[in-house]
Amino acid sequence: MALLRSVQRLSTLEFVTAIVGLFLGLVLGLLLGLPVAALPAPLGTVAPLTVSVVFGLTMAGLTVAKRHDLLQAAAGMGLLRRDSLGDGNAGPRILVDTSAIIDGRIADISDSGFLVGTLVVPRFVLDELQRLADSSDHLRRTRGRRGLEILGRMRKGGVVAVEISDEDATGVNEVDAKLVELARREPRPILTNDLNLNKVSELQGVRVMNVNSLANAVKPAMLPGEDLHVRIIQPGKDPGQGVGYLDDGTMVVVEGAAKAVDSELDVTVTRVIQTVAGRMIFAHRPPG
Repeated sequence: MALLRSVQRLSTLEFVTAIVGLFLGLVLGLLLGLPVAALPAPLGTVAPLTVSVVFGLTMAGLTVAKRHDLLQAAAGMGLLRRDSLGDGNAGPRILVDTSAIIDGRIADISDSGFLVGTLVVPRFVLDELQRLADSSDHLRRTRGRRGLEILGRMRKGGVVAVEISDEDATGVNEVDAKLVELARREPRPILTNDLNLNKVSELQGVRVMNVNSLANAVKPAMLPGEDLHVRIIQPGKDPGQGVGYLDDGTMVVVEGAAKAVDSELDVTVTRVIQTVAGRMIFAHRPPG
């Protein structure tokens, strides 16, 4: 049963390379075992079979572990087209962080067609989702289960291929540090919405695809002088300010609206500030 579950977790590319490696290993073991067969029994009977099995399993493991290097080499020799690489989905192999899966927008971005390549979810990221889903804390448990549901939906019917990978960074304990190490080892981008992971990755020369940055980039531009309709939900930090939010979550700080909490106002944009956390709009109430 354990062997069957291991086979089911293999991607198509991993399964094919394992079969090819097993075949090559058995052939190599058979050739090397022929001289050994001349030895007296029982060594001459057992040794060839042992050599074939050992070489077969070793080659199967090596071809799976080095499948991407082997495909790149085959493409370099003209045996494969380069656009056929990527586990059946042309494009880059993108490491996915836990935060991006839990956030959920990754599924919508994938379905929109703007994301190409293969999303690689290391098993230690999947394990972290499982720990969250089993947590005694209600909020953490909900987040973990949401992440597992989104990942399952993407694997079954998503536009972009999702691969569960067993690769790991030996000697590294933190999940974020493991992702950065894997991205540096085999140059790949990391998909996340974690600001700290974003900063650490950039410092180490790793490309980051930040979901929040994408969301901010596609928000409609607001210019000073434009009119908005916003509901004030709370007072601002400074005296006289009221705070509301647009439908996309953008914070709007309105001068002179502190006493208009729970009211809807027509306001005029005075300035727009882009911060690391997102965009902030400052506005004022027109006279009268």
